[in-house]
Amino acid sequence: MSTGLDTNKSKTTQRAAAAAEPVTFAGTIGLYAPASQAARKSTAVLFVSPWGFEEMCTRKFFRILAEELAEAGVASLRFDYAGTGDALDVTDHSRGLAVWLETAEQAAAQLKSLSGCDNIILVSQSLGSTIAVDLAQRLGGVEGIALMAPAISGRLYLRELSVWSKMIDDGMGVAESQRETQGVWIAGLRMSDEIAAEVRKINLMELSKLDARNCLVLTRPNRSADEDFAAHVKDLHPATREAVYRGYDELVFNPTIATMPVETGNHIVEWVKSISRSQMGTSTRRQRPTVAPLTTAEFTETPLRFGKADELYGILCEPTAPRRGATAIILTTAYDRHAGWGRTSVKMARALARDGIPSLRFDNANVADSPPTPGAPEQVLYFKGQNDEIAAAFDLLESSKLLPAVLVGRCSGGYLAFQGSLWDERSSGLIAANPYVFHWSGKLTVDASLRHVPRSLETYRLKLLQFETLKRLLRGEIDVPRAIKNFITSLVRRAIRLSRPMLDFLPFRSEERTAILDLFQSLKARKVDVSLIYTAHDTGLEQFNDHFGKNGSYLKRYGNVRLNIIPEADHNLTQAHAQSFYLQEVRSISLKIGTRQATPHEDRSHAVRSPKYANLPTS
Repeated sequence: MSTGLDTNKSKTTQRAAAAAEPVTFAGTIGLYAPASQAARKSTAVLFVSPWGFEEMCTRKFFRILAEELAEAGVASLRFDYAGTGDALDVTDHSRGLAVWLETAEQAAAQLKSLSGCDNIILVSQSLGSTIAVDLAQRLGGVEGIALMAPAISGRLYLRELSVWSKMIDDGMGVAESQRETQGVWIAGLRMSDEIAAEVRKINLMELSKLDARNCLVLTRPNRSADEDFAAHVKDLHPATREAVYRGYDELVFNPTIATMPVETGNHIVEWVKSISRSQMGTSTRRQRPTVAPLTTAEFTETPLRFGKADELYGILCEPTAPRRGATAIILTTAYDRHAGWGRTSVKMARALARDGIPSLRFDNANVADSPPTPGAPEQVLYFKGQNDEIAAAFDLLESSKLLPAVLVGRCSGGYLAFQGSLWDERSSGLIAANPYVFHWSGKLTVDASLRHVPRSLETYRLKLLQFETLKRLLRGEIDVPRAIKNFITSLVRRAIRLSRPMLDFLPFRSEERTAILDLFQSLKARKVDVSLIYTAHDTGLEQFNDHFGKNGSYLKRYGNVRLNIIPEADHNLTQAHAQSFYLQEVRSISLKIGTRQATPHEDRSHAVRSPKYANLPTS
């Protein structure tokens, strides 16, 4: 087996791989990974994904599994349920889980048609396992079904989801008053009341049969309920294989710092290979993937691949009405998929289209659905090679006559928007929300920065006043030495910022501040419109204040930059008022640039990279 799953080793990819082939059907989008011709099997795999935050965490894992299976000769299809991810929204939820089950059934039909395989294996996780069990019964006689950490009890699943949601909110510093308390919510995603009502009734321990020739159950470590379910399935299906889902907790904790479960992934691939039937004869695929745009009265969305080897995957959203503004290139944050945290990128793209503004949202290499590129490190965040991927996005828009364009991103995506605007002179504007830094010095590793980010002093003050913080402290759930270190770091930053007026008269600046001011000066010289958005207590705002004074008092020298601060919102802009403000800034700058008399695109295409910054080793 190849080493594609072993993503924790320090290694580089030796050859470029194309992203999976997009296919559209039933108002949704699927990603088809064709089997290797050299080892083609007559069996194909349909991935039946979990929901919500867990789906975002497993997105990259399922893509890697699909790539490994393709090399082993097994074709596969991944897809979004109706109303989730990149699928069109659902207005009528009255049929509950039946809506998602029907999407899965049509995905299975697509997979059979694309692969030419009648034998199907279902690989499912969590809530997806319930759908897979029902789907197996509808399809009849599937070759195999893998139930990975299945949601055995719907009531327990929803309770765990509630606790999980609170942990995520606490991690982002969301105040109690800002939390969504009506209905089932997690990470900005809401489960419809009708689906939640059906989920509550789930009890897989009452399962009386399993319509599959082979079965694999992966149990989460130290979960007795999972072990009881595995025993129940063995009673129904004596040939069932059971294994521990090693690495489950590390996978679903946070997509930004998720660790791929290598051992578990290898186990799944080997199981699929062991039950897959060899290809008989010389039959070929029955049908090419159909990539008709998803169309509504307001927009059309086309899934596509681009880049030198078609290694980048994204969605082009275009208005059905006449175009009015510059195209927005919506960048991913960390390892979140291109649909965005809480589907914010999807919602933004479609709202912009209603105002005549096109957009392109895509996954950077080695993020979610885009495979890694040759020579890139495993940790791609804050890696300068991502600027080449932004250049590929501009190439796509230029060839489609969709320039001018602006770059849009949050957190690490905001940093990338800033660096991309320096790197590629086709960028006419940028909107960066809560960027942690503008210049990456490389003195601290990305992993350490992501895991131990100091918060603002105001956040620490609010936390100390909360009774919940005291309870967590008494339970030993807080890393006290790390918290003290971060608090001291914030105090030092505050002291430096307060002394900034005096320091500015001295004949020296810090290397970092000099670099940042030079970068801002370059954007000013090119007249690039810049909008910086911060939430009031974001740690990135602390960094910004270190260089530009409280509330950006030193920004007056940059007439092309405006600063906006959103009150009572978290780092991910989960709250509706924060998302609305973010959208309005993107809309405003896009329309402003779109009405300008732009320089002909052809004249700018040969001066893509700003020479002064093309070889920055630390960006």
